[in-house]
Amino acid sequence: MPALINPSILSADFANLERDLGAIGTADFAHVDVMDNHFVPNLTLGLPVFERLAQVSPVPLDAHLMIEDPDRWAPQYAEAGAASVTFHAEAAQAPVRLARELRRQGARTGVALRPATPVEPFLDLLTEVDMILVMTVEPGFGGQSFIEGTLPKIRRAREAISAAGLDVWIQVDGGVSRSTIERAAEAGANVFVAGSAVYGADDVPAEIETLRRLAGAHAH
Repeated sequence: MPALINPSILSADFANLERDLGAIGTADFAHVDVMDNHFVPNLTLGLPVFERLAQVSPVPLDAHLMIEDPDRWAPQYAEAGAASVTFHAEAAQAPVRLARELRRQGARTGVALRPATPVEPFLDLLTEVDMILVMTVEPGFGGQSFIEGTLPKIRRAREAISAAGLDVWIQVDGGVSRSTIERAAEAGANVFVAGSAVYGADDVPAEIETLRRLAGAHAH
């Protein structure tokens, strides 16, 4: 399974988002964090901005909805042009119904878990999703340090996916950098969200390539 690098535009310059999307043209997806100041204590951007980004991005958009009521809002991000839409397990009222609706609209569908949310309830529903996002920090802010205690959860998810013979991706988001990406890949992650590690680099394309190589060397 190839290692996919999804830089987070949470670390981009919000006054120059089109420019900063252009800077990550060699990435696999652009990770767009949608925060509503209810589910997480931060407010970022919503549908009108997202829709516009989808029109100008050189790479597909990976929407991470850290919002309440994703049952209502998530399908609109698929409509707005998201290639992948991830909603939080803790916020969705009817996750299977929502996942099916997102797929019906042609988007990959992901379910996100906060660090303390167990993965086990979702292991029986793996056929309904395309990706599990294991948050490796508490969602809400960029620049936090990687929580090592999430690695066993990644491992258990990968074991269950392999045992079922499914092609479900595991994404990690939070504190992903050169110093943590190999351990996350070793545990079974194959999609890596990196914000400050990418946008803080002197040479953004080179950093994307370095992260891809480090993760790929440990890929399952």
